[in-house]
Amino acid sequence: MEGHTVCWVDIPVKDLERAIAFYTKVLGAEVTKQSRSGLEFGLLPHEDNVSGCLYASKDNQPSIAGLLVYLSVEGRLDAAIEAARSNGGRLLQPKESIAPHGFRAIIVDSEGNRIALHSSIA
Repeated sequence: MEGHTVCWVDIPVKDLERAIAFYTKVLGAEVTKQSRSGLEFGLLPHEDNVSGCLYASKDNQPSIAGLLVYLSVEGRLDAAIEAARSNGGRLLQPKESIAPHGFRAIIVDSEGNRIALHSSIA
């Protein structure tokens, strides 16, 4: 198999503007609001073909019990945790080693989704 196994993720949100502001602060990079085919979404920052978006839909709802998505906050895990806390999120699991794969913390985002924040360095 070539490339990445995971190529895209839709993160369900209730309030797109609030979620864009939250993820922009947590990721330390701009989440851009876009519109295609009459649908609005927040495009997550990315450098290659692996990415995702924030998307409000009645068919998909935020969840704390479903799939766990890991988002890279490389080199700024503590700052990302603090940004989550100060922008409507909460910490579920504090920063921990997942050696040899780096460190993670698990948060609940502004919309009610359980998300892992990951960095290869503490």
